[in-house]
Amino acid sequence: MNLTNRPRRLRGSAIIRDMVRETRMSAKSLIWPLFLKEGRDIRDEIPSLPGQFQCSPDRIFGEIEDGLRAGVSKFLLFGIPAQKDPEGTQAYADEGIVQQGLRAIKECYGDEAYLITDICMCEYTSHGHCGILAGHDVDNDKTLPFLSRIAVSHAKAGADMVAPSDMMDGRVAAIRAGLDENGFGALPIMSYAVKYASSYYGPFRDAAGSAPSFGDRRSYQMDYHNKREGLKEALADAAEGADILMVKPALAYLDVIQTVKEQTCLPLAAYSVSGEYAMIKAAAAQGLIDEHGVMCESAVAAFRAGADILITYYAKELAKAIQKGDIG
Repeated sequence: MNLTNRPRRLRGSAIIRDMVRETRMSAKSLIWPLFLKEGRDIRDEIPSLPGQFQCSPDRIFGEIEDGLRAGVSKFLLFGIPAQKDPEGTQAYADEGIVQQGLRAIKECYGDEAYLITDICMCEYTSHGHCGILAGHDVDNDKTLPFLSRIAVSHAKAGADMVAPSDMMDGRVAAIRAGLDENGFGALPIMSYAVKYASSYYGPFRDAAGSAPSFGDRRSYQMDYHNKREGLKEALADAAEGADILMVKPALAYLDVIQTVKEQTCLPLAAYSVSGEYAMIKAAAAQGLIDEHGVMCESAVAAFRAGADILITYYAKELAKAIQKGDIG
């Protein structure tokens, strides 16, 4: 057959496939979520997230070491306090669990470990919602000063970046103002700009103890039917001073990642959430899929859609896959 165009010419060897690869990954673009639990000598595996642990500040160093050895230097910290109350006061306490962890890690590793902190109230409130309640509803505007206070407390404890995940209107502007007023004008904000009310979060809520005690979060997290609304949220957060935008979850929202990437100018993160990780782990445990292959393919999908950064529980394994040349 006389064919002028033969796409297979560029697939004939590993060398040429690598040369013409359109999507490339680096371990420098990976962020590993870690769970800090109040107490001492704690390293408890999370049943719904095999291979992930809740660690007390004195045991978190093992996770940091594992990440750094694999080539992962960015960590997203979540806190699990010993006590909760309606206003989530442990979220901004000087001796709060995240504040303890920040100081401990920074004292040991300095700038070698780049620490990003989740800014939300759901892990700290006795009702499990992401803000201050007015009756059974979250009061958006009353919540904003609390979020700003949390961010400032994390900055004082050593955070390199803050990441608000609450989905309150105006939270980026409130946090930016609070940071600037307290001398942290150079501290970046990575906003959970496009965060859907998703069933993929189930294992995380088990890991962080953050399930709401009543109702759900659909009045502030987004309806998964909507894509244009996601772009509206992203543009609003960019206008308020966000430095990095995020889409969460990742795999079921690749179209949203692509749209936000095309319509905004900020770096874009995608969060491959707990449910995505748990499904791969569960299917692999049953021998139904090749865990390594599906892990790699799923990560590449997020970058192919337009993500610049991937937050993933597979950060270590992906970094090793990149080093081996399996992806990247």
